[in-house]
Amino acid sequence: MPRIRAAVVGLAAICVPAALGVTTGCTGSASTGTGAQLRVVAAENFYGNLIKQVGGDRVHVTSVISDPGADPHLFATGTANALAVAKARVVVVNGAGYDSWMDRLINASPKSDRQVVTVADVLGVTGSNPNPHLWYDAPRMSRVVEAIGQALETADPPHQNDYRDGVRRTVAALQPLLTAVADLRARFARTPVAYTERVAGYLLDAAGLDVRTPPAFSNAIEEATDPPPSATQAMEQLLRTHGIRVLLYNEQAVSALTKRLQRLANQNRIPIVGVTETLPAGLSFQEWQLRQVQQLRAALER
Repeated sequence: MPRIRAAVVGLAAICVPAALGVTTGCTGSASTGTGAQLRVVAAENFYGNLIKQVGGDRVHVTSVISDPGADPHLFATGTANALAVAKARVVVVNGAGYDSWMDRLINASPKSDRQVVTVADVLGVTGSNPNPHLWYDAPRMSRVVEAIGQALETADPPHQNDYRDGVRRTVAALQPLLTAVADLRARFARTPVAYTERVAGYLLDAAGLDVRTPPAFSNAIEEATDPPPSATQAMEQLLRTHGIRVLLYNEQAVSALTKRLQRLANQNRIPIVGVTETLPAGLSFQEWQLRQVQQLRAALER
């Protein structure tokens, strides 16, 4: 999903409360001595938030991408990033081509005892063009939380019971989100919607909504290229003829074309729901996702 967007160089600490795709790197170690926090790096802040929920005070979490304006595809790594990864005992990345720059940081400081959780591997996401926005797959996020917990346990065995408790709490906190998604499916399954790109694609699938966006359009927007004229015309026709009930758009990737679609939706009184790729400040992962589901439901009810 490359596009021109500000890159962030530096790190932001999160201060809010092998079978599962966890892999081990390849020398060195970092002590977690009694009372010391386990150093963990998350490629993106939504995973950092989940790690902190699981690990609590036992972990020191650093999220590389935390700025809502940053695009992981264009992220420029710096020495601070490399140092944080070098010291980390656990690293969590999205995979599926979304944050491939993390591979370079991990490979630059190999460690035999570093645990690497690749979410795409945890969820079995493969293929030449998968939707990389895996954190929107609400029904399967418990598997990601469990993989994070396993990695923390492996890196810090003396506190495994704490991490297991953290996994249970974090998974339980996902329940209101899952209930809201199930309610969407029960009430609005097969309702036609569209998006400018696939950010919320997994959520829409889980809710049983019928996405009418031409793939050629959303793929082009994600790649920051011009969609084929026929795809753009098809999108505009959906809006003019009320072929969809709601338009979803990425608030962090606005272009002249997406602005035009928003104006067209407004002119035709089609509700617009904005979604984001990174976790907004002051919210937990569950609060963020639940708020977006609630906004989608309100739009569908109009």
